Amino acid sequence: MDNRIYLLDVTNRDGVQTSRLGLAKLEKTVLNILLNRMGVFQSEIGFPTTLHETNYINANLELAKIGVLKPMKLSGWMRAVESDVEKAVELTQLEHINLSISTSNQMINGKFQGKYDGEDIIKMMVDAVKRADDLGIKTIGVNAEDASRTSMEFLIKFSLAAKKAGAHQIRYCDTLGYETPFRIHFRMKDLTKAVDLPMELHCHNDLGMAVANSIMGAKGVLEEGQDALINTTVNSMGERAGNADLASTALALKHGADIEELGMVDPRIDLSKAWKIANYASLAFGVPIPVNQPGVGENAFAHESGIHADGALKDHKNYELYDYDELGRGETIMIETGRKITTGEYSGISAFMHSYNNFNIQFKNDEEARQILELVRYANVHKQRPLVKEEFIFIAEYPKIAKQILTMVPPDISIDRPHYEIAKKRIEKRTEIKNLKVVVRD
Repeated sequence: MDNRIYLLDVTNRDGVQTSRLGLAKLEKTVLNILLNRMGVFQSEIGFPTTLHETNYINANLELAKIGVLKPMKLSGWMRAVESDVEKAVELTQLEHINLSISTSNQMINGKFQGKYDGEDIIKMMVDAVKRADDLGIKTIGVNAEDASRTSMEFLIKFSLAAKKAGAHQIRYCDTLGYETPFRIHFRMKDLTKAVDLPMELHCHNDLGMAVANSIMGAKGVLEEGQDALINTTVNSMGERAGNADLASTALALKHGADIEELGMVDPRIDLSKAWKIANYASLAFGVPIPVNQPGVGENAFAHESGIHADGALKDHKNYELYDYDELGRGETIMIETGRKITTGEYSGISAFMHSYNNFNIQFKNDEEARQILELVRYANVHKQRPLVKEEFIFIAEYPKIAKQILTMVPPDISIDRPHYEIAKKRIEKRTEIKNLKVVVRD
């Protein structure tokens, strides 16, 4: 079997939609760095049509350009309408996007209140895909929102229209967590067989089956000869009950019965980074990891009852499916400074230098150190909590990009749109490049 299962993490898009929670742009950036180190294939990094995301997205694209976020793909989410595609190209340099639109009768009728029918939905999606293709977008994914409550007949029709318009993959969204493992397996087989494109599995956890549904759906895709991309979030963050957890999904792919043996899993996935990324996300979101969370929870390798403790002491494989250190457990997340000298928005140069010395980072002179200190101060204001090691190091190594990420200037859209002329030229340039490619092919 040549096709594989890849992980496409959506923490920085769906995870940050968790009610009453969110991430600072610096935290989203560090999360992308950790996802890349873990071998995640693609990160859906945010909303390119949202103005306060612009600096962050373009800064992360710059990090990709200089190799910091390679080989992971960076993609953005938007509605499947032409205006969103154009705005995304105006504001960012993203080359990979996902276009989302509702497909179930419930949502078409319930959300649009009779304004649109199924044919209108397909037309809007097709127009958006064609516009994205015209503007030179390299990877166009089409999301069928509420696919699990959409008739298979319409879902196939919708997906074939997307393919014909130029889409490269389809996202099957179990938006309400309605699916079951057996049903999604057969539905993904039928959809993949009919459409013959790579498929994404986007499963929510309302019934507690997001990981199981993702695995079984992906298996169905592979059985029909296409790659599958499982959407995950770190620590299962997301709307309502969350999404398929990154660490749990990776563990299931590696240690689940009959899965690893099939050779289906992206070999780049590095479970030894799971502990660090789970704890960083926990700190950033301000949400503790459940003690019984697979792999990374405090009790994941804890044994108390007599029979279990005795068996684990004799041979841990008696009661542990995988090794403790396989997940990189134990690496310190918070900074240890010995005397508890911390750095924040009111810190001076001595405390600042003390912290960086602990990381073996040296500066050319006091002036460079003071410039970094100012960025660290701004980062503390930006995040409203003490920085951790990864954030300190990122600011020191990439100060210009860090400054871009930390810069938040609300535009006065009604009076001044300084990006407009640049954006117009960017769209014209992409259109010219697209037309040039067509001429070359002819």
